[in-house]
Amino acid sequence: MYIFLLHLNDKIERMKPTNYILSAEAANQKLSRMALELAENIAPTTNSLILIGIRKNGVVLATKIAALLSNYVSCSISILEASLDKDVPSEINYSAPANFTGAHIVLVDDVSNSGKTLLYAIKPLLDFYPISIQTMVLVERMYRLFPVKPDYVGLSISTSLQDHIQVVVNGTEIEGVFVKTMA
Repeated sequence: MYIFLLHLNDKIERMKPTNYILSAEAANQKLSRMALELAENIAPTTNSLILIGIRKNGVVLATKIAALLSNYVSCSISILEASLDKDVPSEINYSAPANFTGAHIVLVDDVSNSGKTLLYAIKPLLDFYPISIQTMVLVERMYRLFPVKPDYVGLSISTSLQDHIQVVVNGTEIEGVFVKTMA
């Protein structure tokens, strides 16, 4: 049994992606830098900030950003989860009802591919009257098809259309970011 488990563990290790473009440490450094940049841009005029994480990885990133921001700002920080079908984003659902009027809002996602997800996530916010709406992504690809350019970017990368950027999250921790080439 022990030999089988060692063999299985060896197979799992070989299956892990080796073409990481950001390690866990580098990804967390990028998040720290983006949190500081956001704090510089919103302080001291902001009383409240709403971070909206795009489900699932965006919520993990938003939670980490909120924890980092608490070192720099004294305003109240709320975190919401936005759920949407990324292929056909006709309906956006939030984890809790919120009044976005008069708020500073930052949409947070792991990767911006075409800008479509961020654009559709912004759309329902326009029914309110927020002070500002900004966007933050850990990785931005350079294939923008929609008129959304993230305000805060951890890493901008140009890849081929066959490449897919994957942010690996385990629970609440970022393990890294890698490029996967689709056949």
